[in-house]
Amino acid sequence: MAVRRRPAPSPTGARRLLLRTPILLYRWHLGRLLGSRFLLLTHTGRSSGLPRRVVLEVVGRDPRSGGYLVASGFGASSQWYRNVTHTPKVNVQIGRHRFAATASALTPNESGLAMAHYAEQHPGAARLLTHFCGLSIDGTQRDYFLVGRDHIPFVALRPSRDDRQTTGALPPTAVGGDRPQGSR
Repeated sequence: MAVRRRPAPSPTGARRLLLRTPILLYRWHLGRLLGSRFLLLTHTGRSSGLPRRVVLEVVGRDPRSGGYLVASGFGASSQWYRNVTHTPKVNVQIGRHRFAATASALTPNESGLAMAHYAEQHPGAARLLTHFCGLSIDGTQRDYFLVGRDHIPFVALRPSRDDRQTTGALPPTAVGGDRPQGSR
């Protein structure tokens, strides 16, 4: 039950290019190839004020609100995480479905619970994520809780009530399928 962190700087070079490749899929209108497991988050740069984009794994869904849960694998120092905590109004795209949302960081304990739940649902992906982020763990639920609480903050993306930027579709809901309702 010892979470050890190796230095894991933000990706550069080929690793950065590989991680940014899914953005090109969305740019080429092929985001649907990523299914409902990934989303494109458009946020505002806190210094520049310019739109910034990142593709993130969906780690949870709230069928009642149509909200999504994402994690900052490189911690609270990730640029996208710092941007959405500074300016929480964001846009989300999953496949062809787009909607305006508000981002809100979970508390450390909520992030710990979310990470433990994610690890239970996707054990292989959780092991890969922690390894990729430079974390060494023993694989217990307690260790995953500590990873979420201390190293990997989670963010809830909730559809805005005044969602004028949608394509007319209702906010997505999880209905047990591979994609949200209204997507193709």
